[in-house]
Amino acid sequence: MSRWRDAIESAGPLPDYMWIDGHQVTAGDRDQIETLDPGSGHTLQSVPAGNSDDIAAAVAAAKTALRGPWSEITPKARGQLLHRCGERIRADAKRLALVETLDSGKPLRDAEATVQRTADYFTYYAGLVDKLEGTTVPLGQNKVCFTERVPIGVTGHIVPWNVPVSMVARGIAPALACGNTAVVKPAEDTPLTALMLVELLEDAGLPKGVINVVPGRGDVAGQALSEHPDVRHVTFTGSVPTGKKVMTAAATHLASVTLELGGKSPHLVLNDADLDRAIPDVLAGIYKNAGQICSAGTRLLAQRGIHDELVDGLIAQTRTMSLDHGLNNPDMGPLISARQLQRVAGFTDRARQRGIEILIGGNPATIAGCEGGFFFEPTIAGNVAPDDELAQAEVFGPVLSVIPVDDIDQAIEIANSTAYGLAAGVHTRDISQAMRFARAAEAGQVFINGYHGAGDTVPFGGMKDSGIGREKGMAALGAYCEVKAVTVTL
Repeated sequence: MSRWRDAIESAGPLPDYMWIDGHQVTAGDRDQIETLDPGSGHTLQSVPAGNSDDIAAAVAAAKTALRGPWSEITPKARGQLLHRCGERIRADAKRLALVETLDSGKPLRDAEATVQRTADYFTYYAGLVDKLEGTTVPLGQNKVCFTERVPIGVTGHIVPWNVPVSMVARGIAPALACGNTAVVKPAEDTPLTALMLVELLEDAGLPKGVINVVPGRGDVAGQALSEHPDVRHVTFTGSVPTGKKVMTAAATHLASVTLELGGKSPHLVLNDADLDRAIPDVLAGIYKNAGQICSAGTRLLAQRGIHDELVDGLIAQTRTMSLDHGLNNPDMGPLISARQLQRVAGFTDRARQRGIEILIGGNPATIAGCEGGFFFEPTIAGNVAPDDELAQAEVFGPVLSVIPVDDIDQAIEIANSTAYGLAAGVHTRDISQAMRFARAAEAGQVFINGYHGAGDTVPFGGMKDSGIGREKGMAALGAYCEVKAVTVTL
């Protein structure tokens, strides 16, 4: 792939180190983690596998920075600094997006949008820094009581591989806005853009030690970060079992947590829906990022009156989709790894064995020129029972389960029948029906006549097994502040 080689060359030197207290820390005698390009299977780079000592050093640096010059910056100046961070990211957006595509596999245009979102987080929270106001509490003539919001302290961020660079920003931008410091543990599969990002932030003027990045394995570095007694808040995005481990570890020293975990989101299409609008939304809801999105609309609840027309339209458009390396801007790129490819294929293989009809796709794919890539066909499974594995378990791949429903009452019952509650969608021309579904759905975010279009200023998080707390928007600030009440007796 000549374009692949050209891309590697244009990306320049890739990080092969950790970033602790403003310094590059190379592997030395540590183990290393090899990161691959999912579109070709080729090795991109090796980075150090940080251990508990590295996490301890990063937390110590963050703790020192918390009490250093960073604490003396006025809210106005801190906001201006965060704004410069956003602009510094935009200045290097092309290179960041290129590496994001190479490291995660997503189409280049999606990586470019992701990098702009990364910058947007910093500029959005920059505008909120000097608005973190307290209140006064009336206690009578002889007392004055006021509250203020103060930084929670050192924050830990355990970041997933599906949207690497913006997931880092989603957590650290509000943390910095509130005056905290941070230690980031990027995913083993995608450590590169997190390391690039911290260098850009310090280049924009962020004091050393405020942000530290330690690549490492979850059961070593992630565990050490979660249980470190000086980490006062842990933000984690990933699977439910790992989220429970993070919460348990953080509980040993009573740290708070934000957990964004799995999803099995229902997408309801009623008989009166505009199918010309619904079909592209259903496809985007399941195939964006090759289905590797926690809030993907993986369960299509199709009312019987439009079921056949809807499914036929989805199959016809799925058949035209391109599957290729992310650099070529296909409709869909590869899965993240051979491990994930095997996992997704296992779901469809078992579904066939149970007698479920795979209407289109359902197999690993080989792409000319990308024979080592981890590609899986966009897939639609028909007439899936609501209690089937495909309708209950998080596949985290491009597999849509179609579930016929008779009416909105049955749809609500099925929509709420999984352990998850991250997102939901409904297409209908009847606003009363739409609002009935939206209010009944056990989901942290509901889309009406659209999907995945809320934006990054809208609170995001789940109910039930989908997590605790909210990311994005003003709601995220609550996780990174303590409320202190001061009472004065006159």
